[in-house]
Amino acid sequence: MRSKREMVRVVRTPTGDVRVDATGKVSGRGAYVCPSGDCVEAALAERKLEHALEVRLPEQAITALREIASHASQTSRPDGPPRHVPGRT
Repeated sequence: MRSKREMVRVVRTPTGDVRVDATGKVSGRGAYVCPSGDCVEAALAERKLEHALEVRLPEQAITALREIASHASQTSRPDGPPRHVPGRT
């Protein structure tokens, strides 16, 4: 489980457009997916987002989700160096 702020929102607007909602404020039917590559690919392969939004995802939205997942995997470093805490050595 993650908070909404950690997730990526995909929205179907009232006009029928489907897009990634970076602000989380676009009006319409929304669905959330975690930004990891595994989550995005599973959601796309199993058509979970299409089912939740009740519409076929356009290639533009799929590409945007994959770019976000790629960027998220490049910026996350769970095995990175420990953080420096002032006053501790």
